[in-house]
Amino acid sequence: MEASRAAAHASSGEHPTANDCEASQARQAGTKSSAAKPLSVEAASAQLLAAARAIEDREQLPTMDCLGRVLAEPVISGTDLPGWDNSAMDGYALRIADLHASDGWLPISQRIAAGQCGAPLAPGTAARIFTGAPLPAGADTVVVQEVCTPERDGLRIDAKTSAEIRTGDNIRRRGEELQAGSQVLAAGTRLGPQHLGLAAGVGAAQLQVYRRLRVAVLASGDELVMPGEPLGPGQIYNSNRFLFRALLQGLGCEVIDLGIVKDDREATLAALSQAAEQADLVMASGGVSVGEEDHVRPAVEQLGSLDLWRVAMKPGKPVAFGRIGETPFIGSPGNPVSLFVTFCLFARSFIERMQGLGDAALPTPLWLPAGFELTKPVKRRDYQRARLEIDPTGKASIQRFHSTSSAALSSLTWANGLVVIPPGESIAIGDLVAFLPFSELVPGCASQ
Repeated sequence: MEASRAAAHASSGEHPTANDCEASQARQAGTKSSAAKPLSVEAASAQLLAAARAIEDREQLPTMDCLGRVLAEPVISGTDLPGWDNSAMDGYALRIADLHASDGWLPISQRIAAGQCGAPLAPGTAARIFTGAPLPAGADTVVVQEVCTPERDGLRIDAKTSAEIRTGDNIRRRGEELQAGSQVLAAGTRLGPQHLGLAAGVGAAQLQVYRRLRVAVLASGDELVMPGEPLGPGQIYNSNRFLFRALLQGLGCEVIDLGIVKDDREATLAALSQAAEQADLVMASGGVSVGEEDHVRPAVEQLGSLDLWRVAMKPGKPVAFGRIGETPFIGSPGNPVSLFVTFCLFARSFIERMQGLGDAALPTPLWLPAGFELTKPVKRRDYQRARLEIDPTGKASIQRFHSTSSAALSSLTWANGLVVIPPGESIAIGDLVAFLPFSELVPGCASQ
């Protein structure tokens, strides 16, 4: 049925039982029937990614306003980086030959701070210089101030230290990092703080980025109530609405929130039609299983097509993918953990591909020792909430949440990742298990 169903109802949402009428409807619509074998996670992910098409609309924005956006055109450096030979340290610029020809003492002929250009270095002298300041013509070495002793109007360097100094020490050469005309950021890069800093550093005042992906979201269920409103008999707070919005905003999407849709076929058809007209992608929580009040899945079939339904995983088996007209649709089960897991494994990469990211894919797990036992093997691949813990000796282990209920929203705040339990296998303490940190699953979902 819907969004944040109670745990007692979760089992019916995660273990759908097909009936002949719905199977007939699915066959007539040209979609997979409820009797079809569930796809593997990898096959389902590949099918979604193959169907994802990047939006083409672009906009030019000030670089300062591009955090989280995806580059539509590469950034080309407008300058060498560094733009001139400069000092990497506070110290003294000199000619190594002058130092070796002296008795260790050289007069100071000038002072050069960052942002200043000094005069050519007079023979037999040193210039006081600071980090980032242009190297004066004629100097070939910078000696750090820590090995120099100010003396009269000059500096002294002892013989032992002088013998260790090499030509070119502590100098950053022009263009050694980047050269003018070179590509510094590729199209398809999601822009983080470091990317914006680099773009600014090579003189890019504005960037061409893809517009924000517009995603319409809705939650189906007569039992849903917004926080702040009184709960009636059998009602629950609509946590999925907040979870959906936060996950999408973490990916930089523009969210079109259609709120709560009642468990009614006509209301569901109207809401989905409206969503498809306004958005690049429609997402729904609840209504994708086979219950009598699950109207989302049959409504999608009526309005378009259902191309994928049921994946061999727990939680989230009845995840759905299709189209409403030409607009792609992703539907998740109503329990909040199912929504979170299916979003992380399927919707995230699909959205990133639509945003123009070319490398969207399932994350690579970390293999770490289990700090738990599993004596009863699971029937299908299980993504359980888990936490990476480090003991006082520095040894890492993976602990799992005490409950596997897909309604246990608190498990997502306790955990900092998911542990992947293969079907048919038992696990002993110390066995290596696959761990997916939240930080790798969704931007903005940092590990604790």
